[in-house]
Amino acid sequence: MNEHMEKSIFRKRIKALRQNLAGMDCDTAWIIQPENRRYLSGFRAEDGQFTESSGSLFINESQSLLATDSRYTLDAERDAVDFEVQTLKKGLMDGLPGLLKRMGTENLGFEGDYLTWGLHRELSERLLEDSPSVLLMPLNGVVEEMREVKDEPEISTLEASADLMSGILDEVITGLEPGMTEKQVAWQIEGLVRRSGGEGLAFPSIVASGPNSALPHAVPTDRKLMKGDPVILDVGLRLNGYCSDMTRTVFLGDPSPDFIKIYRTVRKAQANSLKEVRSGVMSNYPDSIARQIINDAGFGDYFGHGLGHGVGLATHERPRLSPLKPTKLEKGMVVTVEPGIYIPGKGGVRLEEMVVIEAAGPRILTKAGNLYDFAT
Repeated sequence: MNEHMEKSIFRKRIKALRQNLAGMDCDTAWIIQPENRRYLSGFRAEDGQFTESSGSLFINESQSLLATDSRYTLDAERDAVDFEVQTLKKGLMDGLPGLLKRMGTENLGFEGDYLTWGLHRELSERLLEDSPSVLLMPLNGVVEEMREVKDEPEISTLEASADLMSGILDEVITGLEPGMTEKQVAWQIEGLVRRSGGEGLAFPSIVASGPNSALPHAVPTDRKLMKGDPVILDVGLRLNGYCSDMTRTVFLGDPSPDFIKIYRTVRKAQANSLKEVRSGVMSNYPDSIARQIINDAGFGDYFGHGLGHGVGLATHERPRLSPLKPTKLEKGMVVTVEPGIYIPGKGGVRLEEMVVIEAAGPRILTKAGNLYDFAT
């Protein structure tokens, strides 16, 4: 997206947040969660670790401030053009009382799902000392809810991320041979992502062969791929901040009749649940469709995770396609559909597509092949 479009998008998002804040008791939103921070400002810097922050956003009805330190001042001024950048020489806690006084803050909204207990305690003590009139209150996922429905530039970027990952996965699958280790395949994926222009992996690649494929989130090992193995490849990359996520299960040689049945069941569950990923449908309904098909085939005890999840600036975000916390699906949401069957000690099969919900239904963004004929 071009520079003018980027600026207008961030202004639009800030305006939407202000409208949401107007319906709450909170007058100032304090944003430190990296994906939320980037979504609202365009600030691309990453946090070194969970207890470190490259910057904070403070947004009220009339002001938008980005507080950072000298390491990130130039990055912030370049990226967050709709924000006034404040460089804090002594750190956030020392500078916070002055910022809040300047903004006329009475109720400071914080991200309850992200703020650590230690930082909350430190903040509470500082406010009690220097700004006793300022009250803390959770934002209750207001920005995460805004991120559920993607705008057109986001969808275009997610599609580009999926396209790039699809091509890489096709190349990797074509080159799979017995004797390669799971780690070697994972390293190959990461190298191809870097060489193809991706910013990096969206998450550590899952390469699981043979019995290891019964572990839904297996970590690649030194196990060598063997003839007849099922091999689960769950991969994703990050492009311009946006993630892709897709899974294929392939076989080195001819699979056993048992695995043909398992694969066929997973494919049927995916195909039928995909039809129900539509605007207006509750998010738990597609999950129930897939779960019923897998259960009817005798594998109900071996599908333990939800059917899918939202994808955007984070690999896992709202909405969730699962029995828990159902929400209404809407046009513009981008989600995964990934049923699986995992037999301990034997192996598993998972198939995952990333789709965008459009007026006519779901449109699949992931395009890699290797979907077997015996699945139909």
